[in-house]
Amino acid sequence: MNFEGKTAWITGASSGIGAALAREWGHRGARVILSGRDEARLAEVADSISTETLILPFDVRDDDAMKDATDKAAAWNGVDIFVANAGVSQRSAAVDTDMQVYREIIDIDLTAQIAATQALLPHVTERGSGHLLFISSIAGKVGVPMRTAYCAAKFGLAGYADALRAELSQSDVQVHVIYPGSVATDVSRNALTSDGSKRGRSDSVIDNGIPPGEAAKWIVDAVAKGEREVIVAQGMEQAMGEARRTPEQLLDQVAAMVASGYMEKMKAEG
Repeated sequence: MNFEGKTAWITGASSGIGAALAREWGHRGARVILSGRDEARLAEVADSISTETLILPFDVRDDDAMKDATDKAAAWNGVDIFVANAGVSQRSAAVDTDMQVYREIIDIDLTAQIAATQALLPHVTERGSGHLLFISSIAGKVGVPMRTAYCAAKFGLAGYADALRAELSQSDVQVHVIYPGSVATDVSRNALTSDGSKRGRSDSVIDNGIPPGEAAKWIVDAVAKGEREVIVAQGMEQAMGEARRTPEQLLDQVAAMVASGYMEKMKAEG
């Protein structure tokens, strides 16, 4: 697939996988919209991209700001690719973790990503084509210790995306769920601990993980091929993800339900 002249909008684009995806799509000729909370860091990423860019800073938990950004993004050449990438991880045992930490992580990693997608969905369905990417995690396939809130959010995001894919299966809108393993970002350093404070230090497995640029190329190549589930991991993490991979025939079976009129029947039954 040629991304030349397409528009890619990426949330959480100031660092890590989000910034790397912005650069990769720019390298392939796409216009890039960058969103995140830190406008200065977004500007630094924009300066590293040779194609046309638009910076739309906002906090994903601010519904009004997010809706305003959605309107501006849709008006700026339309949105061909949307990446729901903003998120925060966790490093704490469930027994020690404040309930507020669960609420915050689920709000950022799940609810806010759904809200952003829902705001953009009328634009996407009206166009009838495009790509929606949801950055889950291997922890969205396999429950990982010290990450109960994060796993809950990432499993939930994958569930929303899978159901949305089925609903959109009769259009040319493609939905991709990305399951990264350890990628060399600040995800562990920024993870929340049991009381909601930032951890402030990284893990050796993260520091020795896949370089973000390599992960971004992996993801964009998979999108170009139309892959619905994209496991971006190595070694044991890759094996864990592959062990829980959704069979293609199951994804096809759910899409076939929609094609046979399942949604219309449900609506008719009230």
